[in-house]
Amino acid sequence: MSHRSTSEAAPGAPAITVTVIEPPRGLLNLGARELWRFRELAYFFVWRDLKVRYKQTVIGALWAVIQPFVAMVVFTVFFGVFAQIPSNGTPYPVFVYTGLVFWNYFSFGLSHASSSMIENGNIIRKIYFPRLIIPIASSLTGLIDFAFALLVLGGILVYYRIMPSLAMIAYLPILLSITFCASVGIGSFFAAINVKYRDVRYAMPFVIQMLLFVTPVIYPASMIGERYRWILMLNPMASVIETARVLLTRDGHISFASLGIACAVSAVCLVLGIGYFRKTEQFFADLI
Repeated sequence: MSHRSTSEAAPGAPAITVTVIEPPRGLLNLGARELWRFRELAYFFVWRDLKVRYKQTVIGALWAVIQPFVAMVVFTVFFGVFAQIPSNGTPYPVFVYTGLVFWNYFSFGLSHASSSMIENGNIIRKIYFPRLIIPIASSLTGLIDFAFALLVLGGILVYYRIMPSLAMIAYLPILLSITFCASVGIGSFFAAINVKYRDVRYAMPFVIQMLLFVTPVIYPASMIGERYRWILMLNPMASVIETARVLLTRDGHISFASLGIACAVSAVCLVLGIGYFRKTEQFFADLI
């Protein structure tokens, strides 16, 4: 945030000082220092979103468990039993639920971040604060659902008597960081576009559905031929999910090259998405 003071006055009248508050400019100016100053506001947005989501619901936060669990059952029946999709020797419920845990967090952050500016239009028009806090808080809210889904995954592993690798504890922050950066970066980009073109809120559910099928959630990456495997590696969620499966089931080896590409792609998405958001945020209050 920068301040610029100007003096305006008619001839012979006392000068009037006007202070203009401007957001940081520049494509690569992410405003990290300003975001840190307003970090408590991010906590407020996360807490507010949590209360609004589960207000007047009968089972409350259990929806965070029921939705991925039911999806796992449906995918297991149709893709694991009927379609006989391979799961590399891992029980298909474990295979697909591991993918759903990370995929649901990514899709939640992407969906809610892309619509967050419109949903918070009233407060954006009234006061100044780093607008980037809103899509970031939208993605952080999904961590609560992720934590509940992870507990269920632990129960499924116990049921199938699968002992995950202890390295999962060390890799989990890395996998979460990749997922978070990708969802915030892409979500911020679409949030900025959505301010001007409201078609985004109609297109986003379709985009997320298409992304599900180009991400190895219900099928292993090994089903993709070597000739086209490089395309899959450009999807950071593909490496996140495949690495999580290896760590949980101890089946296979971690592809550090693929994981490195995922880190690079998610970082590029974060920088470019936030950069475009910063470049256009000065017009948000006028367009919303």
